[in-house]
Amino acid sequence: MAAQTQPQASAEHSATAPAWARRLQALATSLSQDALGGPRPWKLATLINLQKGGTGPFVLGLMAVCGNWSAEAWTYLALHGTYGLCWLLKHATFRDARWEVRVTWAGGLLTWLGVLGPYWLAPVLVVTPILGPRPVPSPGFLALAVALHTLGLALMLAADAQKHAALARSPGLITDGLFARMRHPNYLGEMLLYAAYALLARHWLPWVVLAWVWGLVFLPGMVLMEARMARHPGWAAYKARSGFLLPRLWRRGTTLAENAEIRRGLH
Repeated sequence: MAAQTQPQASAEHSATAPAWARRLQALATSLSQDALGGPRPWKLATLINLQKGGTGPFVLGLMAVCGNWSAEAWTYLALHGTYGLCWLLKHATFRDARWEVRVTWAGGLLTWLGVLGPYWLAPVLVVTPILGPRPVPSPGFLALAVALHTLGLALMLAADAQKHAALARSPGLITDGLFARMRHPNYLGEMLLYAAYALLARHWLPWVVLAWVWGLVFLPGMVLMEARMARHPGWAAYKARSGFLLPRLWRRGTTLAENAEIRRGLH
């Protein structure tokens, strides 16, 4: 997840976003960063990295405690554990400045209870016997989850890397590469990742968690991001030929030369 424009984009442009998106983001910020006030002992990035990097050991520990060494459990460990390692690698090489903000004790606790912790519901359902005896998933089902996860991981990492490199050169719209036909490929990639975990869980509860996060965190973030991007030259044409979340394949994308011309217009 990351914005196309620099994090310090003007608040006056965010004010053009729908009121519901601004209210949801303000609520999320209040709860996750400022709750109850007081000292700010940790960065939001630290909490996120602990959860994502700790997922592999957490799932492996569940497998050991429950004695579940099935192909389904190993598949889940391989997918979600690898994602955690890739996230840490991404943080070490092209970190997102938004997660560097310091948060209060209560804000950190609410972040864990409201978003990060519930992400571990899926492996609990996959590995533990809490749901009772269940049919063994077919190899084709596991392959589908692997394919979905691989696509999502590649999309998220490539989009974030492209965005980081482009914004390091100059601020503005990114309208080529993965952003040529969709405006939020990094969000789409992360959604595919977590959809693979929910699929493996074979239960509706992880989908409720995803609906909560996607609807109350991801969607307002994308809407507010578009309000900030709208101040840049070429926005109207770019929006017309690209999809919000899914690629608009039937329209011509922006060439490298056209994208360079758009970015030169910012100076």
